[in-house]
Amino acid sequence: MHPRYYLDDAIFEREQRKIFRKLWVFAGLKTLLMRHHGFITRKIAGVPVVIQNFNGRLKAFENVCLHRSALIQTEPVGCRPLVCGYHAWRYGEEGEVAHMPDADTIYRLEPEEKCGLRLRQFALREVGNLLFVNLDAQPLSFEEQFSPEFIASLESSSLAYDTEVMVTTWRGQYNWKLAYENLRDGNHPRFVHPKTLAKIVDFRPTVDVAQGTESKQALPDTSTDAVRRELRRFSYGGYDTAIDRMQRFGWHDLVERWGDEDAYFNWLAYPNLHIASPNGGHSFTIEHHMPVSPGVTDMEVYRFTARKKQPFAFSNAVLLAEMHGSKVVTGEDVAIMAQVQAGLHAEAPVPTQGAYESMNRLVERWYCTLMDTTSSV
Repeated sequence: MHPRYYLDDAIFEREQRKIFRKLWVFAGLKTLLMRHHGFITRKIAGVPVVIQNFNGRLKAFENVCLHRSALIQTEPVGCRPLVCGYHAWRYGEEGEVAHMPDADTIYRLEPEEKCGLRLRQFALREVGNLLFVNLDAQPLSFEEQFSPEFIASLESSSLAYDTEVMVTTWRGQYNWKLAYENLRDGNHPRFVHPKTLAKIVDFRPTVDVAQGTESKQALPDTSTDAVRRELRRFSYGGYDTAIDRMQRFGWHDLVERWGDEDAYFNWLAYPNLHIASPNGGHSFTIEHHMPVSPGVTDMEVYRFTARKKQPFAFSNAVLLAEMHGSKVVTGEDVAIMAQVQAGLHAEAPVPTQGAYESMNRLVERWYCTLMDTTSSV
């Protein structure tokens, strides 16, 4: 795409409004808030969000107190009631103000005014152990954004996740879209990861002639229904490629492996979620790329094994080793994406893509249509 799509602040704001505040986006793992009062917090398109467990019922609210606009939950993950630390306003599972200390003495709100105080609630969807949130007041249905086959694959694989999770966040100097252009590029591993990923897995880019022809044409229908149908194509995953000589570790026998294929599994959920199992379903990694500005992206990385058959003492060491492995491979990706970002300027040449990059071209024509017209999801 033209360099302005990766550099311009106005386009970045348009993305926040037309993509991240309209679509279902990954919000976290259900395994991190299994207890009553368990919570996780996010910031999605600039909006603070809390997902809170109320006796097993998960609800998503704007994480801003209705009194003085303080954050209600201040940690990324934890377990405490939904109570603001500023003046101790407590909220119930419908977002209502359940308790206001000294309400009649010092606040003296009219009954109708007090009853009308409710946190803004957001649509929340549980898919196995994955949580998705939609900020729109009238969200598109989850099934309009993702196909039934993709939802089923996400649900099946995520139900295999263990509850012990290691999480870290790395800040990268690149536009968030570069990450997914890179992930859809099956030709880059042998050049960017020759001593790491490419030694384990042989990714083979293919050419889809019909898709290539289509990708060179303008989007034929820009109505909302058509834009949503096109969007559905961009999320897919499951089996990617076979691993001929998969490395075996003793801890593999201690977990309930998802599936039985020695394969690399990949899932891409548009706009900004990537899940992989690089070892045939024994463990998983989640990469969640969160836009900060046109040239800055936070990459949140989760590592966890498949469910343990029984606890074992060195499980944290397994996750730490896996996280270090992720850091090496993703570090190579981050470095090349930062190089691309550094090369962009207003008059930089538009990239010349090959035939195998037709899916990237389809995504880009959809994205440009959304950014440059009144089309909407």
